[in-house]
Amino acid sequence: MTSPAPRTWFVTGASRGLGADIVRAVLAAGDRVVATARSRQSLVETLGPDSDNLLSLALDVTRPDQAPAAVDAALARFGRIDVLVNNAGYGHLSVFEESTAADAQAQYDTNVFGLMHVTRAVLPAMRAQRSGRIFNISSVGGIVGGESGTLYCASKFAVEGFSESLAGEVRRFGIHVTVVEPGFFRTDFLEPTSVRHASHAIDDYAQVAADLKAFYDARSRNQAGDPLRLGQALVTLANAERPPVRWCAGTDALAMVQAKIDGLQGELDAWRDLSASTDGDFEFKPEAETTTAWR
Repeated sequence: MTSPAPRTWFVTGASRGLGADIVRAVLAAGDRVVATARSRQSLVETLGPDSDNLLSLALDVTRPDQAPAAVDAALARFGRIDVLVNNAGYGHLSVFEESTAADAQAQYDTNVFGLMHVTRAVLPAMRAQRSGRIFNISSVGGIVGGESGTLYCASKFAVEGFSESLAGEVRRFGIHVTVVEPGFFRTDFLEPTSVRHASHAIDDYAQVAADLKAFYDARSRNQAGDPLRLGQALVTLANAERPPVRWCAGTDALAMVQAKIDGLQGELDAWRDLSASTDGDFEFKPEAETTTAWR
């Protein structure tokens, strides 16, 4: 019995944090990786030099012209892309009123539009193969909004909606989309080198800012999640015949998402009669409201 051919993974934001450990887990599983980050040198410093199974490429996901070139280089080297991991991103953590339009644009440029640029570049190859796996790294903050995470959570909620909609569009081509919702993982995400804050403060929010700082300082480098184990879990999901559309990573994420589900159910039940009262008295066909476009 012959062993399966190694898969080729394309991973963004691979020079540190979750991305770097995802690459390590994939290589340990015997697959091939195209690792990308804004600086190729940072990839070499973190992952080592290129090898038979590793190709490092410079890619700024916020530049829509760069993704197609990176995909072309990946295909020239390995011939196919089996798994895309859209991991590049960062957190802007501050109350909304202290943030600016430029802050919001920058958050979306990386976390949302950058993810879309890379996905758009990879999809033609996956369609031609009639197979593929796409992992969009969201966050538990894509399910549960949090104070002082307004821009970050908004960007991750956008990733959730994009991923769920895309999953229905590309399933017919044998391409499976999974949005990954990690809780707190032991990376540099909460450190000054990664996280961004508002450039100006409003006195009324001073206590909120102090509480936020204390909350994150206590958790930075003290998170329960192991990024290497998350990478290993993605390898398992990539080999699953029918991977989930949504997947939570970490016991903290499981607890937070379950609480959100319970809260939604409670509100749905409490206001069910008022919600139902908005239907008109005219005739309509209920099946027209539940087409495959919204399943």
